[in-house]
Amino acid sequence: MTAGSKLLVVDDDPVFRGVLARALAKRGFDVQAAAGLAEARRALDDDTPDYAVVDLKMPDGSGLVLVEELKRRNPRARIVVLTGFASVATAVEAIKLGAVHYLPKPADADEVISAFGREAGDSTTRVSPRPLSVDRLEWEHIQKVLAEHGGNVSATARALNMHRRTLQRKLTKRPARA
Repeated sequence: MTAGSKLLVVDDDPVFRGVLARALAKRGFDVQAAAGLAEARRALDDDTPDYAVVDLKMPDGSGLVLVEELKRRNPRARIVVLTGFASVATAVEAIKLGAVHYLPKPADADEVISAFGREAGDSTTRVSPRPLSVDRLEWEHIQKVLAEHGGNVSATARALNMHRRTLQRKLTKRPARA
């Protein structure tokens, strides 16, 4: 990471976005912040960043779409996905689309910078001795089917044989603990 590297922070939470943007600017990045996909796309029209921190779930769409767009514009971009709605399915998709890391919120600037520098996996990561709870398994399954349907809630509800409003309620809740 070189001083003055361009970095884009995309998060719909204005307080978190502002705090993270200021902290990363203090660490030498040239930071631009965006509140969602539309604003991030406008920022990309001006310049393509070397680094990006992208929230997974925003009101105007999935951060995974932005990860794909960023990598298409700059294949060497280092992208970290942050989320309060972590799931195995979205983590796998984020990495496949080109993110270098996937962090649960809240994450601080030092964790983000460390994630940018990660080149390989960590074989010493602890494996949980307990299986996932039934609620967590449901959350993971919903996320997997949602990813398979490109984030389309209506198509996912049909695939799950679930009413769309029921699915929307489940998606607005935080994921169950493992």
